[in-house]
Amino acid sequence: MVKAKSWVMTKHFDGFPKKSDFGLKVEELPEPKDGEVLLEAVFLSVDPYMRPFSKISMKEGDVMIGSQVAKVIQSKHPGFPVGSHVVSNSGWRTHTLSDGTGLTPILSEWPKDMSLSLALGAIGMPGVTAVYGIEEVLGLQKGETLLVNAAAGAVGSVVGQIAKIKGCKVVGSAGSDAKVAYLKELGFDEAFNYKTVGSLEEALRKASPEGYDCFFENVGGPSSFVALQQMKNSGRIAVCGSISTYNDSEPQTGPYPYFTVIIKELKMEGFLITRWQHKHPETLRRLLAWVKEGKLQCREHVTKGFENMPAAFMGMLQGENTGKAVVTV
Repeated sequence: MVKAKSWVMTKHFDGFPKKSDFGLKVEELPEPKDGEVLLEAVFLSVDPYMRPFSKISMKEGDVMIGSQVAKVIQSKHPGFPVGSHVVSNSGWRTHTLSDGTGLTPILSEWPKDMSLSLALGAIGMPGVTAVYGIEEVLGLQKGETLLVNAAAGAVGSVVGQIAKIKGCKVVGSAGSDAKVAYLKELGFDEAFNYKTVGSLEEALRKASPEGYDCFFENVGGPSSFVALQQMKNSGRIAVCGSISTYNDSEPQTGPYPYFTVIIKELKMEGFLITRWQHKHPETLRRLLAWVKEGKLQCREHVTKGFENMPAAFMGMLQGENTGKAVVTV
């Protein structure tokens, strides 16, 4: 019998999450039955989507949603031998019994000297999000100019680097001078701290006086309205996230961009990566190849200890992380 710990949402979040909204549970798991495996979490992910999706896919008392890299420690399933590693949507748990449904084995060509935590970041959900937003939604072309906000985060940092691989000009905004310096290290053509610029409009215009062909949107709110004014005619916007609105108790109202969208003939499209799930294996291999070739750099913000899951989650929502926020057990 294994003692499994899990973090549950004891109360739906009202505004920004609080420590008291989470509870730690301990339970004993039985031995795996035929066709089952016992997983032990090695790395766990904290991501912005968990905040809005907790409203629509969770009830009070449920284990917090999320993905993890886990090791198979017992197996009665021929497809998952003991000692192998998988990506699992098991939520915030130390141990999980699974019948194998939804488990994704780590790529067989994964280098031994590369941390498996990257399967939660650049070679995982954030990475494929960047690829599909750029290729499937925006149709980004060589020579075009791309704007990405929350550019030093798990998705934004990959978006900018892929755009550079494709021969584009990339402008990124982030929330600290240290993050701006990181974007410059990654090869962004222009980057600025949106918290310290006197005028966001002027900063965007200075970074790209000719405007923007494409905008990879992660933030939402009033700043995005300003960005839309800087789009070129027939510009394209991929709406991936809206982190500035996730903790609002009351929905934000206005300004409304419709006239700008009309007059500039803009195309704006929201997306979820499940639309291209059939492409995941090929896309993950492309991302792994870029990392191995040195074309895609990865930075992680690592929190140690399963007991610190809520703190890591809240810190990520406050922008404490540069790159991917992960927790090691």
